[in-house]
Amino acid sequence: MLSLKSILITGGTGSFGKAFVKTVLERHPDIKRLVIFSRDELKQFEMAQQFPEAKYPALRYFIGDVRDADRLRRAMEGIEIVIHAAALKQVPAAEYNPFECIKTNVLGAQNVIEASLDTAVKRVVALSTDKAAAPINLYGATKLCSDKLFTAANNIKGQRDLRFSVVRYGNVMGSRGSVIPFFLERRKTGVLPITDPGMTRFNISLQDGVDMVLWALEHAQGGEIFVPKIPSYRITDVAQAIGPECEHPVIGIRPGEKIHEEMITGSDSFNTVDMGKYFAILPSAGVHSVQSYCAAFGGVPVPQGYAYDSGSNTDFLTVDQLRQLIAEHVCHPDAAVS
Repeated sequence: MLSLKSILITGGTGSFGKAFVKTVLERHPDIKRLVIFSRDELKQFEMAQQFPEAKYPALRYFIGDVRDADRLRRAMEGIEIVIHAAALKQVPAAEYNPFECIKTNVLGAQNVIEASLDTAVKRVVALSTDKAAAPINLYGATKLCSDKLFTAANNIKGQRDLRFSVVRYGNVMGSRGSVIPFFLERRKTGVLPITDPGMTRFNISLQDGVDMVLWALEHAQGGEIFVPKIPSYRITDVAQAIGPECEHPVIGIRPGEKIHEEMITGSDSFNTVDMGKYFAILPSAGVHSVQSYCAAFGGVPVPQGYAYDSGSNTDFLTVDQLRQLIAEHVCHPDAAVS
């Protein structure tokens, strides 16, 4: 469905944005236009070196901030598909600068919605996080607000051929600021600090995240929060995979952290459908009931009370699997995991 289409991605110079652009350019060389919308001109310049205009004439670079509604509206002229990946996502920074996080993650989300309604956009997929399920920190709370805004936006689209949906997944392996790059950097010191020996996290690769967004573009009916079925890892196993020879002192969890992350809560179960590779959490006030959605689009309702969290997950990565995935998705050739 991307052939000859015009796409805009907010936060397009981030880890996800670059992986998404690479995939789209490889799989859809006939893409009409692919707009990178972000606020950092240096990252745009660096990205243009990776994807030169002479080779990729469909690429465009727009400097702008999702906080700026007028600039968003201008950037979306002629756009048919929007991927909303822009966010402030560092938990400690959000706790210290709460309203800055709200302005980007909540008000920015509404600006994306308003600009989509005011232009000819037909599909919007917004990226979320496991921290939006039963949030205990400000970042998670802002992303939950964002999720609610996007799912509810389907109620005000009128007669437009426009669908808003959300994808929610766990820690992206190797993303900036996450634990694996942090451990790889700290390995040279001989000390890998462990927040809590019982801590677990979901794990997904950048490519799997990109593939999920592309799947959502094709299958979303509007209003769903899609959740992937992915493995978990124990933080102690990550430390063992990266630096088995290092010390692993326990330093305690940081403010706003959970021991286990959640993606579907027991309260969500009443509106959740198992789609096979993914779950779909339906809006409680949406057009479709769980039964009518399953009848029309496939899937089966999950059991009432079903919860999906990283601690009770049935699929855990081993130390050897982690080592292999890190070498494949994160490390440079000269920084192989021993």
